[in-house]
Amino acid sequence: MVNDPLFWLGCSLFLVALSLTTVLIVLIPVLQELAKAARSADKLFNTLERDFPATLESIRLTGVEITELTEDINDGVKSASEVVKQMDKTIHSTQGQMGKLKQGTLRLTKGIRVAWQTWHRSPQKSLEKEQK
Repeated sequence: MVNDPLFWLGCSLFLVALSLTTVLIVLIPVLQELAKAARSADKLFNTLERDFPATLESIRLTGVEITELTEDINDGVKSASEVVKQMDKTIHSTQGQMGKLKQGTLRLTKGIRVAWQTWHRSPQKSLEKEQK
């Protein structure tokens, strides 16, 4: 019986059938879980297909708005810079005019002093000349 090839063939077929049965018994719950995962993935893909384009459009619009705000800020900064430059020119011009005014005032003051002194000296000199 140990040397009988039909016995070994029968044992081999029995072991193959037993192995296949074991694999099928283990494979059934795995296939059920795989089917659940496939259904969940299908639901996820449907949700993504429905919501993702709107989200992408929202992100794109946000990027456009940020770009517009950046341009507005850059324009504001340029405008403020021009105002500061104009104010700087005005201040320098005013400082120059103040310097000229100061010089004119000093000259006027000196002129008034000289005139005052000349006016007060003139009568004294006239009196001195008359007395001589």
